[in-house]
Amino acid sequence: MELVLAVLVVLLFVFAATSIRVIRQSQVGVVERLGKFHGLAETGVNIIIPFLDKMRAVIDLREHVVDYPPQPVITKDNVTMQIDTVVYYQVTDPIKFTYEIAAPKTAIEYLTATTLRNIIGDMDLDETLTSRDRVNAKLRLILDEATDKWGIKVTRVELKNIAPPRDIQNAMEKQMRAERERREVILIAEGEKRSAILKAEGEREAKIQSAEGERQAAILKAQGEAEAILAVEKAKAAAVKMVYLAIKEADPTKEVVAIRSLEALERISDGKATKILLPVEAAGVLGALSGIKEIMEKDPLQPGE
Repeated sequence: MELVLAVLVVLLFVFAATSIRVIRQSQVGVVERLGKFHGLAETGVNIIIPFLDKMRAVIDLREHVVDYPPQPVITKDNVTMQIDTVVYYQVTDPIKFTYEIAAPKTAIEYLTATTLRNIIGDMDLDETLTSRDRVNAKLRLILDEATDKWGIKVTRVELKNIAPPRDIQNAMEKQMRAERERREVILIAEGEKRSAILKAEGEREAKIQSAEGERQAAILKAQGEAEAILAVEKAKAAAVKMVYLAIKEADPTKEVVAIRSLEALERISDGKATKILLPVEAAGVLGALSGIKEIMEKDPLQPGE
């Protein structure tokens, strides 16, 4: 009895070990029964029948990253270069992935190499170096269509490195160095040009301000001189007015006025002017002089009077 019990315990243990399968998150199991596909084991605990069912494979549904070694490719202008690629793919159909392809990673590698050679073969060197995004997009599209029947979706393809021959790399480095030097010369010239413009603008502004200052000084000087002249003329006018009022109050005779006029003419004649302009009123003065002459002839002054 004890032997039978022990055998049952062993059989129960073997049954549990062979029939219970735990599938982790983001995984799925492919179950076969008698060598034929039976179903998928989802995440969690799954029970299969021992000796009848078999877990063929456990497929990881997460995104995979495969870094392939550099592949030699030839461009349209017969330049051989090494290009290594990185492929991102994800299993979308575990059944196709299990039964439609034997070595999926190797198949994707060969497919990537041949497709890349075809794409680069239609492009020259310069286009290859400057059109990496376009090559990535085209390569991903072709690989995605080709691997769809394997239950694989190619999500992204990246050209990790493009290595031209050494002589071409040296020529490219020289060209890049010359381009950097050219840009440096342009930047220096632009800086000098900007500096000269700013200097010229500063000098022009300084000259404008200096001229404006001189103009303001001249205006102020002219205004001062005008005010001084105006003050002098006002003083002269006031003096003339005072003299006029004094003469008017004294009520001089024509003979006195004539004598003062003669004295004024005498002072004028002593000047350096060669021409003397007399006003119309001078005729009256000359007439008064004639009258004085007649008086003096009639009543000559005696010595001692």
